[in-house]
Amino acid sequence: MAGKAAAPGTAVLLVTANVGSLFDDPENLQKNWLREFYQVVHAHRPHFLALHCQEFGGKNYEASMSHVDKFVRELLSSDAMTEYSRARVYLDEDYKSQEHFTVSALPSVEPALGSFYFLHESLKNISQFDFKAKKYKKVTGKEIYSDTLESTPMLEKEKFPQDYFPECKWSRKGFIRTRWCLADCAFDLVNIHLFHDASNLVAWETSPSVYSGIRHKALGYVLDRIIDQRFEKASYFVFGDFNFRLDSKSVVETLCTKATMQTVRAADTNEVVKLIFRESDNDRKVMLQLEKKLFDYFNQEVFRDDNGTALLEFDKELSVFKDRLYELDISFPPSYPYSEDSSQGRQYMNTRCPAWCDRVLMSPSAKELILRSESEEKVVTYDHIGPSVCMGDHKGSDASATRGPPARPPCSTRSHVLRQLHRQARLRATARRPAPHVASAPDGAPDKPHIPHCRVCSCDIK
Repeated sequence: MAGKAAAPGTAVLLVTANVGSLFDDPENLQKNWLREFYQVVHAHRPHFLALHCQEFGGKNYEASMSHVDKFVRELLSSDAMTEYSRARVYLDEDYKSQEHFTVSALPSVEPALGSFYFLHESLKNISQFDFKAKKYKKVTGKEIYSDTLESTPMLEKEKFPQDYFPECKWSRKGFIRTRWCLADCAFDLVNIHLFHDASNLVAWETSPSVYSGIRHKALGYVLDRIIDQRFEKASYFVFGDFNFRLDSKSVVETLCTKATMQTVRAADTNEVVKLIFRESDNDRKVMLQLEKKLFDYFNQEVFRDDNGTALLEFDKELSVFKDRLYELDISFPPSYPYSEDSSQGRQYMNTRCPAWCDRVLMSPSAKELILRSESEEKVVTYDHIGPSVCMGDHKGSDASATRGPPARPPCSTRSHVLRQLHRQARLRATARRPAPHVASAPDGAPDKPHIPHCRVCSCDIK
């Protein structure tokens, strides 16, 4: 991404990952995650790197504070990041705020957002927007902001209204927005965490589900805020944990077309606690068991065959925003919720219906800039097992694919790398799968301004 004044080769890397589990097992998951992250940085060598984290600090932030500090120090001082002489870190550490919860209620709290931005020492023409002064400021040194981010003028942070998701009493879900100017090209980067499906049984009841409606309302709230009249409009990239789910009712009806359903109710309340779908013949084999936090389908390969293409018709939640948001085509299997047990290989957890939850979306103005330089774009996608590399452009010409070794990821995330390359550049990818979700964009011809663009999808564990 670059404006007319930018030197050719300026690269932007956008990364998003739900990292809650890293703080439950810092000696294993966190170390592995960081190692893979550094490999991605080394492979793509971005000049501007944005890392958006959700559930930062894990489910119990107070207990994880020491791990949080260590994680941040490692990112800022590691040998792999020495060329990034400037950094901005924004952490929502205000876990004792009475507005949200009391310390005694801490275990039930939704974890926070964390936004990291790294600037390479060679990058000269970049500045960050001060939302209070309404002007751009030069970025120097490495700075960390935490506690009450609402008072930090270099960002906007908001929680969703509490009545959006009353089932989550102490929710801190919301968004953090920063604005940057790189070579005279202004763009917003929005870290977002939307609401999850609290119950598979409730999600199954209607099409679309009640949770889908909640996410639509929350995402609409974010979009309205970032394009309102308070500030000059800019292209924007919203990347984080959207928690978009497949239309559960349609998925179940499709997967269990020839099955009969058995309803199990609680003896004391008569409430439905379990649904069992059995084949009509074949000794009435159980195809699917559905509970509040159980989605146990007998054949998980259906979610991975042909990258889950058959399921894309049920990925409907973004369609409501088709005139306001754009994303690249999905060409990878559902990435949520992969098991974090390395002994289970490519297995999904039997907690939720597999889906594409973490994504990168962009404004129509960003889309137009991408389309103007589409002939120079290349795509690399990485899944949990190994890289799947498309050597052709978005039109599908001259495409080929490779598959890496079956190595388990350090956490339930996946990566997608979008990198705009000059026509004569060769695409290179490492054999190992990076842990975070990634999208990168070096700039194009100097007479055509570009902005960072990306496509991401991954998962969290609820």
